[in-house]
Amino acid sequence: MARRPPERRFLVLFLRYWLPVLAYVTLIAYLSAQPNLKPPIRFENSDKVYHVLEYLVLGVLLARALRANLRNREPAYAAIVALGLGILIGTGDEYLQSFIPGRESSALDLLADSAGLVVAQFLFAWILRE
Repeated sequence: MARRPPERRFLVLFLRYWLPVLAYVTLIAYLSAQPNLKPPIRFENSDKVYHVLEYLVLGVLLARALRANLRNREPAYAAIVALGLGILIGTGDEYLQSFIPGRESSALDLLADSAGLVVAQFLFAWILRE
């Protein structure tokens, strides 16, 4: 049976798993760079709810990509790496917002991001029934 060349395997894995992650992180950065951006539906602490939802999606995308690409396919290992990467992205996002007029950088926002990432890991594991 013929094996795929390594370059083709890399390209397929990148397009299927990592391109959605990069596109989503680009969307997060684009939205973070918008001055005076307000949530579409506002209520008390609505921004925290949006942070949780935003990073829940990122967490699922990261878990999916990592599970497909890591040599160690243990769910807990991929979850920890996804959490670490997601928190780094969230920290960078909050740092970026500190330079944007009308936006604020908040540790509570990063905490909401982290909560979304944690929920995503449980959700992803539940979807796969692990």
